[in-house]
Amino acid sequence: MYTPDLAPLAGSMGLSAAVACLPLLTVFVTLGLLGWKAHFAGLAGLVVALAVAVLAYDMPVNLAGLSATQGFAFGLFPIVWIVICAIWLYELTVTSGRFDDLRRIIDAISDDPRIQAIIIAFGFGGLLEALAGFGAPVAITGVMLLAIGFAPMRAAVVVLLANTAPVAFGAIGIPILTAGNLTGIDYHEIGAYVGHQTPFIALFVPLFIAFLTDGRRGVAQTWPVALAVGVVFAVAQWVSATWISVELTDIIASLAGIAAAVVVLRFWKPTGSDAARERILLARDADLDSGSSGTAPITPAPVATRTIEAAPLTKQRVWLALFPYLLVIAVFSVAKLWSPVTGFLASTDIAVPWPGLDGNILTAAGSPATTTIYKFTWLSTPGTLLLICGVIVAAVYRVSAPDAARLFGSTLVKLRFSALTVGAVLALAYVMNQSGQTITIGTWIAGTGAFFAYLSPILGWLGTAVTGSDTSANALFATLQQTAAINAGIDPTLLVAANTSGGVVGKMISPQNLAIAATAVGLVGRESEIFRKVIGWSLGLLLAICLLVGLQSSVLAWMLP
Repeated sequence: MYTPDLAPLAGSMGLSAAVACLPLLTVFVTLGLLGWKAHFAGLAGLVVALAVAVLAYDMPVNLAGLSATQGFAFGLFPIVWIVICAIWLYELTVTSGRFDDLRRIIDAISDDPRIQAIIIAFGFGGLLEALAGFGAPVAITGVMLLAIGFAPMRAAVVVLLANTAPVAFGAIGIPILTAGNLTGIDYHEIGAYVGHQTPFIALFVPLFIAFLTDGRRGVAQTWPVALAVGVVFAVAQWVSATWISVELTDIIASLAGIAAAVVVLRFWKPTGSDAARERILLARDADLDSGSSGTAPITPAPVATRTIEAAPLTKQRVWLALFPYLLVIAVFSVAKLWSPVTGFLASTDIAVPWPGLDGNILTAAGSPATTTIYKFTWLSTPGTLLLICGVIVAAVYRVSAPDAARLFGSTLVKLRFSALTVGAVLALAYVMNQSGQTITIGTWIAGTGAFFAYLSPILGWLGTAVTGSDTSANALFATLQQTAAINAGIDPTLLVAANTSGGVVGKMISPQNLAIAATAVGLVGRESEIFRKVIGWSLGLLLAICLLVGLQSSVLAWMLP
């Protein structure tokens, strides 16, 4: 039996927390400063996490190793499985030739690539996050931005930044539901508080996307649409989270944001669209000519791509082009929202007590740890649902079974290093969690008293940066936030919500998400460059969330539900 000691080094919480941070520092330094490839950075962090667990926390070597194997398995399934199936679904649309029609439909809404980036990365990406999550939005929208002409690096940075505000309510509100289950606080109340925090991020993200795609000129020439999308998304997220449905919040907000863009574009057109497209294409060509784009982006190379005649877009062609995405929305809506189906899918999950680990790990409080049980969600996982969608799309698009299988195989090959990265990072996370390193860090930060309100989002940011999941960050820190709030005389619901809100801006720097974005756009091996481009955005948005939550605990308490 192993029970974590939260202050194993001379009884000092500060010294113990400093040592517990070493695995995270290893990942960030090797990735951000030394420019290592993501899988090497993840493996280095894992080695340090194992060393700290064994040498500083006195965790038995065999239990530390088994924790790593459980985390690695979770990284491969369901996380990598979801990404594989998401990208395969996209490849089917390209191979069939129907993706060209989808581009023409997007052009019909607006031929301005900056506005297209807002609609795809923020609007459609938010919808995918609402339904699937777990990296699927980054993978799919990343390759879509490539298809409309963006350079790989710019596409990766845009989709990672766009995948922020929707994360809190992603996968039908799972992060907030998890926090509610662990703390006993009504998840509707937590969701309402989050709905009074993340909209302030969502409000500005479309403007940030306009800046990333074309600098200050992009903001100056597209701000009416960018502002309309941000405001409508933020208001819809606020209203839905507070009064309608936590589970449906991102679906409502994303659809409302896309609709806002369509309405504004009926009465107003941006200037400089042609020049912007030329600049974006020139930047892409320069990047490709320099040979700096790393590996080839995800493309269906082993299979001949059909060419569909560029005839006028009939209703049938529009329907077929939109069919995969409408199918995904339909399948996930039924799977997540219709109780009989949800219950059936959940009943197929297989709980696997991790051999040699389950029953031998206790929490710091002395109760048996439940994290040692691995859930094999072979049917209910979004990855399998995307696989089912892919099979249906292949049949409708008349892609032969051998061709579809070859596409799937090529996706597996291209994701091999991303799979190693995700597996290593999740292994690191499990070792840190089960040895007690993560809770040591959280407990130390929580010891700052009333000022903790300003720091509480940092825990969610750290948890999501390490695990790549806001749900996992809540699983780690929600109860700790609740306890710290009660001890400091702060509203517990506020800090539990702050953990969720802080997590949304940590996802863009997660090695897991960096690996997914890099693979999708063909930048495998250049994750460190992507990291350096997004870390400033992540820290800036984290500072804004910290300031907002701190003020909501005092002078802005009136704005809470």
